[in-house]
Amino acid sequence: MKNENKLKYEKYIMNISLIGSVLFMIAEGVMAFWTRSHSILMDCIFDLTDLIMIGPFLLLVPLLYKPVTERRPYGFAQVESLFVVIKYSVLLAITVRLVWDNFYAILHGGREVDGGKIAVFELIVCACCLIVYMLLHYFSRRYASMTIQAEIYIWKLDVISSLGVSLAFFVEQFLQKTTWNHLAAYIDPIVAIIMSCLLLVEPVKMIIHNVKSLILFAPDQEIMDSIRQIAEHHMDKIHYDIEFLDVIQTGRKTWVEIYLTSHNRIINTKILLQLRNDIRAELQQVFDQVYVELIPSLPDE
Repeated sequence: MKNENKLKYEKYIMNISLIGSVLFMIAEGVMAFWTRSHSILMDCIFDLTDLIMIGPFLLLVPLLYKPVTERRPYGFAQVESLFVVIKYSVLLAITVRLVWDNFYAILHGGREVDGGKIAVFELIVCACCLIVYMLLHYFSRRYASMTIQAEIYIWKLDVISSLGVSLAFFVEQFLQKTTWNHLAAYIDPIVAIIMSCLLLVEPVKMIIHNVKSLILFAPDQEIMDSIRQIAEHHMDKIHYDIEFLDVIQTGRKTWVEIYLTSHNRIINTKILLQLRNDIRAELQQVFDQVYVELIPSLPDE
């Protein structure tokens, strides 16, 4: 797919996510204020954080498709990694704070909320989030960058968390009618803590991954092995060997430098050009924006 079409699809998908986040943030904010539920507040803050980040990112998207230059050898790819680190760091800090607040509530007798209203509201939210998730998933079949995949993951998480919260408060309504009714006050803070802990996993993973990208560490061994296997498959046909493989991943861009040697110590530039095109064509099926350079290794005297 051409970069112009990728840009078009990415902006379209991000706009859908933006509109959905605005609507859900308003609805959850009103409901959290009305019911004093930290479970709904957690959802609201999650959507607010995502919303704050989507706006600036829509301005960043066109820059990610600009070609690399001598002044910017990595283009704006590292800006995307920095953007993701900031987004998830803010979310991580807010989540940790909410976990503390809800532990405090548990230690002081829980929190009384209207579980019936919350259960119905979250069930409606779950259905609406599922619609948005399906829309994003449908449009992402043509193209899905790292950021689009992150947005789809967030909406998928919203579907699961909303359903979980709804079921938890239906249980709370059941407890109200039993001899265990004194436990009902603990449902909201417990659910909020569980949601927070589940939400902590993805931010931590994304922060670690994108910090590595920012400081230009080599990607995971699985990715290195995959690139090596693809390169060796094409190089074996013409009796070239990999002497050293250098891979840099930052944002959605991947740079692959292959230092090679020839069995007969003769390098044919025409064959080298075709080899590079073949390797790049196969890697483009796996990576979004990939650059491949083949560098003949000079023999020692």
